[in-house]
Amino acid sequence: MEPLDPADPAELANPTDPFEIAAELRLAIGAMVRRLRVDDELPQNQAAVLGWLVREGPRTTSQLAGLQRVRHQSMARTVALLTEAGLVEQQPHATDGRKVLIAATETGTAALYAQRARREGQIAAAISERLSPDEQRRLRESVALLHRLA
Repeated sequence: MEPLDPADPAELANPTDPFEIAAELRLAIGAMVRRLRVDDELPQNQAAVLGWLVREGPRTTSQLAGLQRVRHQSMARTVALLTEAGLVEQQPHATDGRKVLIAATETGTAALYAQRARREGQIAAAISERLSPDEQRRLRESVALLHRLA
C-alpha cells in the first residue's frame, strides 16, 4: 500500500473517515519507529523492560513478564541478558524473602536515556530539516491529540 500524502487531503477518499486516518497514522508511526530502531543499541524487548524499571521501580521477573505479556521463561532470559550487560541487578524483596526484585542500574538507566536522546535527536533533526515553521506548529498541536488517543 503506497502511503497517501497527508498534506494533500484530496488524496483521501474521505479525509474525515476515522478508519482512513487510523490506517495512515499506523503506517506513518510504524515507518518512524522502524527508522528510529535501526541504530538502537538495546534490543526493543530489553529497552521496554528497562523503561518499566526506570519508570515504575523494581519488579519481580513474573511482574515484568505480565507487564510485557510474555512467558516467565522469556522474561527470565531477557533479565539474564540485561544482568550480564550490567544494566539491571537483583535485589532482595522487602517483605518476601523468597522473591527477588529486578532493578535498573545506573548504567542501565543511562543506556535507556541515551537511546531515547538519540531517537529524540533524530526526530528533532527531521522536524527541522523537513518541515516548514507552519508545519512544525501544526505538528506540535497534533502531539496533544496523539496524547488524547493514547
